Amino acid sequence: MSRLLRACIVILLVASCSGGGSKAPRNLDNACSIVKQRPTYLKAMKRTQRKWGVPVHVQMAIIHQESKFIGDNRTPVKYVLGVLPMGRQSSAYGYAQALDATWKEYQRAEGGRGAKRDDIRDATDFMGWYMTQSYEELGIPLSDARNQYLAYHDGRGGYARGTYRSKPWLLNVANRVAERAETYRVQLANCSRR
Repeated sequence: MSRLLRACIVILLVASCSGGGSKAPRNLDNACSIVKQRPTYLKAMKRTQRKWGVPVHVQMAIIHQESKFIGDNRTPVKYVLGVLPMGRQSSAYGYAQALDATWKEYQRAEGGRGAKRDDIRDATDFMGWYMTQSYEELGIPLSDARNQYLAYHDGRGGYARGTYRSKPWLLNVANRVAERAETYRVQLANCSRR
């Protein structure tokens, strides 16, 4: 086997193992640790904050809840009789767990056909776009992680109808998102002091 061919094989093996989007950063409870490990995340979120006005800590808390910062995250597979796979629970995919139809709407309106759900820049831009619409249509402040998350999870129509009110589990999740956003806000303000 030639040296060139061996070098190509080694490069392909290393590249296939690196898959940045398939592994979460360590210590997801510490915003400073996350951005230190993945500076591209902070860069993308700051860009989204400048463009759309959604604070970095709100983006981080929702991404944590949706995907745990795993770029190629998918919903679990459903099974019939506990053994026969019947497809995934939904089409949600990527950092932001955007559904196929909502992602296509974003691509048409803002992101272009090349936008990818497993790209942190596109995922945060999508979130900014979506949450700005929630602010414009529903009056939810961009800094209100709890209600932005409820509108994100149930859709703006569901939020307007109050569908989340009959889901105590979702209200608990939204409260945890708000708590995490506040924790991340405080941590991010103190990152440079460490």
